[in-house]
This record gives sequence, structure tokens and C-alpha cells, in this order.
Amino acid sequence: MTQPATADTRPYHHGDLSRALVEAARRILETEGPAALSLRAVAREAGVSPAAPYHHFKDKSELLEAVAHEGWMALDVALTAARAKASDSNARMTSLGVAYVCFARDNPALYRVMYDCSRDKDSLPDQMKEEGAYCQVRNTIDERSGGTVSPIDLELATIAAWCAGHGLAEMIGFKQFAPLKEALGGEEAFLRAVFEHLGMFAKLDQG
Repeated sequence: MTQPATADTRPYHHGDLSRALVEAARRILETEGPAALSLRAVAREAGVSPAAPYHHFKDKSELLEAVAHEGWMALDVALTAARAKASDSNARMTSLGVAYVCFARDNPALYRVMYDCSRDKDSLPDQMKEEGAYCQVRNTIDERSGGTVSPIDLELATIAAWCAGHGLAEMIGFKQFAPLKEALGGEEAFLRAVFEHLGMFAKLDQG
């Protein structure tokens, strides 16, 4: 179990208790799992009174929504960095896919919360629909097509790409992939090869 903050390091003295609680929740999720998460546990982890979280979150669900929001923001940062390093739209799509799976692999509990909080909503989270990570994928596909595809085809292609990344993120730990990872020089090389072989954008590339 992680060590709770001491009185001398309690972040709420600096006016950022909400963020401190979200960070405490993330630590508990990653080290102990979702079953251990409660507002009382988060208060203990953050080094504040049991009542303090209720000034910012009415219940555990609202806290998890805040954790999920931070997760989408972090994913956007990861994809932005990956996209910036790629030389063209083809390389950008591959780099986005690799960065997505690596984010899910490195933040398994956070990744699960992000999707659990989105599963029963009537629409995608704003961070996916209007801006951020999902929009980066859609924009890159649009660039590859030269802006010639219909809005429906563009959205379908984006969903296909997103599902491919999500599926590989779920499967990356499968032991049967180990020989291929070794043959290709490691996990990231394996991921890059998989995304390069998908071929799901052939229709868009034809214009």
C-alpha cells in the first residue's frame, strides 16, 4: 500500500485538494485495484480528513469521472507527442496506434476507468468527440485522404482505427505474441509492425 501524505505535505493547504484527491485515487487504483477505492481510502491516501473529499465529489462515481477525465487528457498528451515525431500521415497513424497501446499498457487501471465511465453514456465523452485523442486520429485519417472522404466514411474509419487500437491494447499481454515480439526486436517493434499491416485505410487512400 502506498504511504499516505503527511500533515506537512498535505496538498490541500495550497488550494489544490481536488487534484490531490484525483492523484490519490489513481495511486490506489494502480497499486490496489478498484475494489480498494473509496472516498475514505482516498482521503487517507491524500492525508486529509474523511470529510474533505465531499467538498469536491459527492460520491465515488463523481471522483471516478474526474479520474477518467484526467486519463483522457493524459492520453491526448501521449498521442500529441507521438504524432509530432512522425514525418508523414502514414507514419502518424502508426505512431498514434503504438502510443495508444503503450498508454493502455502502462496505465492499466486508469485505462479501465476511462472506458468504464464512458460505457453507459448516450454519447462519447467530450474529450473523445470534439477534441483530444479521438479527434487526433480522425484528423490524421482526414489528412491521409486529402480531405476527400464523406463525413460518414471518415467517422467509420476513425471508429475502425480506434477499435483496432483498443483491441490490441486488450491483447498486448497475450503470451502467444512473445515469439513475434522477440523476432521483431521487442514489444514496440511488434506493435508498429501490426499497425503497419492492418491495411484498413486502403479505401481512403484510393480517394
